[in-house]
Amino acid sequence: MISRLFDLSGKVALVTGSSKGIGRAIAEELARHGAKVVISSRKADACQEVTDGINKEMPSGPGGAISLPANISRKEELQKLVDDTRAKLGGIDILICNAAVNPYFGPMSELPDAAFDKILDVNIKANHWLCQMVIPEMRAKRDGSIIIVSSVGGIRGSKELGAYCISKAADVQLVRNLAVELGPDNIRVNAISPGLVRTDFARALWENPEILWRRTANDPLRRIGEPHEIAGAAVFLSSKAGAFTTGHNLVIDGGSTIS
Repeated sequence: MISRLFDLSGKVALVTGSSKGIGRAIAEELARHGAKVVISSRKADACQEVTDGINKEMPSGPGGAISLPANISRKEELQKLVDDTRAKLGGIDILICNAAVNPYFGPMSELPDAAFDKILDVNIKANHWLCQMVIPEMRAKRDGSIIIVSSVGGIRGSKELGAYCISKAADVQLVRNLAVELGPDNIRVNAISPGLVRTDFARALWENPEILWRRTANDPLRRIGEPHEIAGAAVFLSSKAGAFTTGHNLVIDGGSTIS
C-alpha cells in the first residue's frame, strides 16, 4: 500500500522529455504512486514505448499513462499538448518541465547566436509557456505542483557548458518568481537540480571511464547517479509529503557541489 503522504491517486501529471532518462524515470515513479501520467517528447514511437511499459506494469492500477508527443520549442504544440491532456484525462495537477537541449559544447566566446537562442527558447521560454498554460486551472482549484528540472550547472561555472548553465540558473529563478506569485493560490513551484546522471544527454561525460573517474573522483559518493535516484524527489514534491515545500531547489548530486 502506498503511504498516504506519497499517494498520487487521482492526480494527472504532465511530464515533458519523458521518453527517456530522468524524465522517463520520474514518469514511471509517479505512475507507481497512482498518478495518470502524460508521456511527451518529440518522437511518437519513443513516447508510446514508455507508455506501453507503464501500462503493462500496472494494468489495473495504481496509475497509468498516455502518449502525447510534442515539440516544446513550438508554442502551438505545447498548447495542443495541454489541451489534449485536459480532453483525455481532465485537469492537470502536476506539471514537470524536464525537457531541455544543449546543442553547443565549448566556450562562451565562440557560442553561435543560433545555438544560444535555441537553448534559451527550449530550456527557459518553453517552461514559462507551459506554466502560463496550466496556472489558470491550478488557481481555480487552489492546488497544484510545478517542478522544473534544472541542473547543478545552474549553480556552478563551466568552461564548456556556459550557455546551458545560464539557462538552468534562469530556471531556478523562474521557480522562485512563480513560487512567490502562486503561493497564495496554494500552488507549489520547485526545482530539482541533478548532478551527473547516467543519461543519453550526459553520455559524453560518463561514456569514457577516464573522464567519468575525473568527474567523480572528488565527489563524496564517488560515483555517477542513476535516473531512478532523481525520481523520488519528484514524487515528494508532487505529493502531500511536499505540501509545505515551495520555491526550493533540491540539489541531488552525490555531494559534488560541496567538495
